[in-house]
Amino acid sequence: MLAGRAVAFLSLTWSAYQSLAVPRVSECGLSCSQGFTCRSRRSRNILNSFCRPPPESVAPSVLGALTLSTAMKCAPRGGCSLLLDVRASLTLHESLRGLEACSMSLDTQETQCHTVRVSRASRRQQEGRQLQVHFDCFEVGVAQSLYVTLRTVPHFCGVQLEQQYHVKDCGDEDVGSNVPDCFAQKLSYRVDRSRKVIVVQVPEAPGGPDYFMRLCLKWIACEDAGALVRVTANSVSRMVSLPYSQELPCLCLESWSATLDAVRTQTCPFANDTEALWEAIRYHPGSQALSWEPACPVSGHVSLCWRPDPGAQCQELKHSVRPAHRRVQYSPVDAQPQLCLQFSTGRGFWVSCPFQRPGFPAWKMTVHPAPSRTHLRVAFSSPSPARFQVRLCHRREMWPFACHRTFQATALSPASANLTADPVFVDIPRDEACGPDTCIQGQRTDALFSGPQQLCALQCGAWDVLGPRLRGPQAERKTELPPGGQLAETGVSSRTSKCRGWTAGCSGDQLAPGHPEP
Repeated sequence: MLAGRAVAFLSLTWSAYQSLAVPRVSECGLSCSQGFTCRSRRSRNILNSFCRPPPESVAPSVLGALTLSTAMKCAPRGGCSLLLDVRASLTLHESLRGLEACSMSLDTQETQCHTVRVSRASRRQQEGRQLQVHFDCFEVGVAQSLYVTLRTVPHFCGVQLEQQYHVKDCGDEDVGSNVPDCFAQKLSYRVDRSRKVIVVQVPEAPGGPDYFMRLCLKWIACEDAGALVRVTANSVSRMVSLPYSQELPCLCLESWSATLDAVRTQTCPFANDTEALWEAIRYHPGSQALSWEPACPVSGHVSLCWRPDPGAQCQELKHSVRPAHRRVQYSPVDAQPQLCLQFSTGRGFWVSCPFQRPGFPAWKMTVHPAPSRTHLRVAFSSPSPARFQVRLCHRREMWPFACHRTFQATALSPASANLTADPVFVDIPRDEACGPDTCIQGQRTDALFSGPQQLCALQCGAWDVLGPRLRGPQAERKTELPPGGQLAETGVSSRTSKCRGWTAGCSGDQLAPGHPEP
């Protein structure tokens, strides 16, 4: 009893497997329904491309059906190839001599045509009957997209069937196991990051074809990023090393067999390594232009933003949003450490601040008592010519702050545009600047894209407690300050490694004046 059930189960399993397998063809050929005599030949009769008006007795329905499927022809050695199986029907008429089937590759536009002709005797005897045709001699490639047409011979206008068909790909278990074009997908590889090479192991396939492989950058097409390598079927070594220069998410290993219309398979080892995309930022000091060009296809947006403090949310600058799929450039740009580029793409969200690199020159803003005790002096020094303004703003949780007073500073001329020259300044009312929740914002006005530097909640009363204390070169100068005056320098340069005095960009809301370290 159990044995009988086991046999029945195995029989069902084998029948299911056979139904899922691609049909095998020992020799391609033509078969017609019983009682008909027909023959086929490969043709491309250009005259049959032009149609003629059909007789009134020929209806479009004389072409009854067109069915397409994938078949497989296997050699004793050397793997299998794929064929297009075509089944069609035609109602015979005295004006018809047969039919023509054409298959065009949508990738290469290559066209194959076969004509099936019915003998004159069969046409006379079988007129009005339906002819069934089965033809499987169209050679096709794995995963090929085809456009198939079925016409009468001669070709009558309006009497035609059309169909698109996609040949089975390597994802089909039967195709993937038997067609050499799919063996390229079985390549194994490892990445040696220390040597910057991808080591590929080519599988052995006795009697199989040669293989090509290369590294490429995957855009619309895969663009060369290395030399083309050919591995012959009789190669002693099946190991190939492909060097690369940069780990990019679109850098792919492409491989294919050395056969006509072979399917190319691509594997991208660094698909998740996106850091290199955001490193392609360039700044041109002469034109004050900041540019970024993606090395790989990116979908999303790029914008400039201003980060008031380390770890704070970067605030987007107006009119700076650009699509990320091509080169982006901003000019002129204020080169300051708190100005950043932010990327919002399908791969994630990143912020990069290129001017925070050590040694990058930036302008500085300092605040100290003015000769008039009722005012504070805000001074600017810059390594390049620039114009500045000062605003008094009320700090609040939401950005931007509410600013109600604006003061224009004198422009820095080329002669004074260095960090050692006497800075330009503007005096602002002390009682307004020292109010609670008040911020002093300094900003360049000659750069289209710039962000402010700011000091908030100044403890101005500390000036009267600490008294004057100057160090460095300024200690030798005879600079007269009001009684109890103390210079507080606001450093907004990336060269400043420690926050001393009133320093814009330092963490902490309450910034009290102090003295620099000796």
